[in-house]
Amino acid sequence: MDTLNTIDIARMQFGLNIAFHILFPSISIALGWILVWFRVQYARTGAPAWLSSYKLWTKVFALSFAVGVVSGIVMSFQFGTNWPGYMNTVGNVAGPLLAYEVLTAFFLEATFLGVMLFGMNRVPGWVHLLATVLVAVGTTISAFWILALNSWMHTPAGHTVLDGVIIAQNWWDVIFNPSFPYRFTHMLLASGLTAAFLVAGLSAWRLLKAPGDTAAANTLRTGVLIAATLAPLQILAGDMHGLNTLKNQPAKIAAMEALWETQKGAPLVLFGIPNERKRINEFVIEIPRAASIILRHESDGELKGLNEFYPDIPPVPVVFTAFRVMVGMGFSMLLISWAGAWRLRRRDNPRPRWLLWTFAGFTFAGWIATLAGWIVTETGRQPWLVTGILRTADAAGKVSEAQIGASFTGYIITYCIMLLAYIVVLTHLAAEGTDPKEPVAASGDAP
Repeated sequence: MDTLNTIDIARMQFGLNIAFHILFPSISIALGWILVWFRVQYARTGAPAWLSSYKLWTKVFALSFAVGVVSGIVMSFQFGTNWPGYMNTVGNVAGPLLAYEVLTAFFLEATFLGVMLFGMNRVPGWVHLLATVLVAVGTTISAFWILALNSWMHTPAGHTVLDGVIIAQNWWDVIFNPSFPYRFTHMLLASGLTAAFLVAGLSAWRLLKAPGDTAAANTLRTGVLIAATLAPLQILAGDMHGLNTLKNQPAKIAAMEALWETQKGAPLVLFGIPNERKRINEFVIEIPRAASIILRHESDGELKGLNEFYPDIPPVPVVFTAFRVMVGMGFSMLLISWAGAWRLRRRDNPRPRWLLWTFAGFTFAGWIATLAGWIVTETGRQPWLVTGILRTADAAGKVSEAQIGASFTGYIITYCIMLLAYIVVLTHLAAEGTDPKEPVAASGDAP
């Protein structure tokens, strides 16, 4: 087995950082809008249960937002330490987009989150509701700018090259590059599913301990209905995103399908073990012609194989496996959410314990799907850091293996502790529930 070199360790370290970071925006982007719904429901009905739910989930949002900010800052440091070639080459595009995210989104979220947390009894109700809406808007704007940059790295457009440095020539084309609409939509729906299953799962956990908790019953129903609505939309968006990827990044599609040779009527491999050395798939279970039908919409449609792209191909076993984990989890979430929505279609229907245990077990299902999708997206782009412009190896800095290895070990230990603490706090909050009888000042009763 080949030993790991500096670039391999640096990639693993950055992969760990971004994988840890993405867990929290994947919750907060959509959870902000769910909080708007809770706040509107309280303003409309005056029911203490909705107020209790709002207060509880505002704490979850604040915790997720804080950890996301900290991990994002750490991740940004690595552009200078481990990947200086990135900013040296494309900094004129990446720098402004990251700055726009801070100026238009981060300050908005950070400012009005304080009003959400501490202002309910200090400002008029309509101001508090407006603050909740602005925080939700801020999370979406943040996703917009980050996904614009990430999408540009996959399908760069609107730029020119001057002395080996990338210069933005048309910002509209930079931002709305060929893959951005699909990637942005896919991420918003992924966040919606992640937050919905988190809300449903923790609510189910609470109801297992306190079946009469009205607030938990409301939030369980809300989470299940959101998931049941978004799951089919995500499958549709994923299909459209796949067609866009076939057009702009065919090597990634070939890796996702472990398609080694160009062929017409390509089969869909449901299961297999890709062998990169032999360039074959072993222990295969496949559906004849299905890949061509899905991607070309014709049974004998031609799909390019990895043979067309050597040596610039991504790690096939990783991309192939992660794609199937993502799809498998996505369809599992669809079936579970639909079953839950059917069982909870009437408020007076009893909630069987098997259903509550199922949703409790799927509390973090969105994380699994999101991480698998991220691995497909980012690993499938290799060996390019910016497709066709900058190779990953050319962006690496001159840091020793010992230095990167030591910091990598430190990150692993720190992130494991932080993730464990985060999950423990969330499950503790859910198990304790809320007190719907907590008094609220008149100024916060309604907008």
